Amino acid sequence: MAQLVNPHVAVFAFPFSTHAAPLLTIINRLASSSPKTMFSFFSTAQSNNSIFCTSQSTPPNIKAYNVDDGVPEGYVFVGKPQEDIELFMRVAPQNFSKGIEMAVEDSGRKLSCLITDAFFWFAKEMALENGVPWLPFYTAAACSLSSHVYTDLLRETYGVGGTVGREDETLNFIPGMSNVRIRDLPEGIVFGNLESFFSKLLHKMGQVLPEATAVFINSFEELDPDITTDLKSKCKQYLNVGPFILATQPPSVPDSHGCLAWLDKQKPATVAYISFGSIAVPPPNELVALAEALEASQVPFIWSLRDKLKVHLPNGFLDKANGIIVPWAPQTDVLAHGAVGVFITHGGWNSLVESIAGGVPMIFRPFFGDHRVNGRMVEVVWEIGVIVESGVLTKDGIISGLDLVLAQEKGKKMRENLWEIKRVAQTSVGAKGSSTENFNKLLALVCGQN
Repeated sequence: MAQLVNPHVAVFAFPFSTHAAPLLTIINRLASSSPKTMFSFFSTAQSNNSIFCTSQSTPPNIKAYNVDDGVPEGYVFVGKPQEDIELFMRVAPQNFSKGIEMAVEDSGRKLSCLITDAFFWFAKEMALENGVPWLPFYTAAACSLSSHVYTDLLRETYGVGGTVGREDETLNFIPGMSNVRIRDLPEGIVFGNLESFFSKLLHKMGQVLPEATAVFINSFEELDPDITTDLKSKCKQYLNVGPFILATQPPSVPDSHGCLAWLDKQKPATVAYISFGSIAVPPPNELVALAEALEASQVPFIWSLRDKLKVHLPNGFLDKANGIIVPWAPQTDVLAHGAVGVFITHGGWNSLVESIAGGVPMIFRPFFGDHRVNGRMVEVVWEIGVIVESGVLTKDGIISGLDLVLAQEKGKKMRENLWEIKRVAQTSVGAKGSSTENFNKLLALVCGQN
């Protein structure tokens, strides 16, 4: 195979939510596998400082570059949804272009490949202009990727805003999505504000991703075989290269609040771990309901809750309940601990993958984006968790969910399903597994092999 002498890959990270960290994880792996390839990694200063400061050792052929966050000097935020994302995205094409020029000058190497977060649909044109492959990374699951790729067909089928009264119809005409209902779709596809900046971004993304050289995701083919087959027919190349958490050893993180030592004192598969990620925040009444359910059930728990939100909890809650509240927890290690029996979560893809790796059933409280469709797959297709009754946290709903997962036969079956899914996932990242084969295909594209 012919290979470029000095490959130079530009990497564009989306600096919000938990997009940049998993992208850096796969770039670290690519960089370690191809030490002669230079990777210029672009994100905002805040994002880079956050993801590069972990103990994750960065190979020497990765160089971080900061791009502007797009917030004008003296700008006052007005509280519009995704305001920070819109400001960033409006100037991102120009800022990334300037960044590439700087990296090319610094390294003395012409650009040979462009890897970006899938949200950066405009990167297709940048790659064409530079005559290089475009490899977008979709950070969520195959089911949500499929819903975005099919946005135009969904709108033709249901009309814009024409889903009232049809919310429970299933998407039988989309391969692998026959158990997904209209109500489970991400906002901005057929309901919600279809004219918002973010909805238009996702729509454009769904239209252009099939034109990319290859689309890759942090999953494994065997989890969604029908969706995988379909997306392979839609995209030039569609590569499942995960789960990252099983393919590479996650970086060790400090357990500064003693979560693991506390878990060591608990009985196996009895503890509820609670975390709603870095963005989603349950309203105060739901925090109260969750606290009351934990107190009433006496299920031992670790609750990752920011200090400023503790004010909403009932007086004396921690004195009566059987658990600890911490501002931050080493989630991967917590979910891998044998004492943890259930994960109460918002249902983001990264958390879901970590739960699979730990073999822990989930109780979903979905908020936005891919949470609902992930929850539907977890509950109905993979049968490894449940969505909380009525989709919001209520005292009775949480008590019922905890009992189901921790004490009933159905919960035991969920754990068995999880261990089987984890076994298949481990095989996929093994020496001859599908994800390893797909990673090698991705590596060949990155190194300029043809």
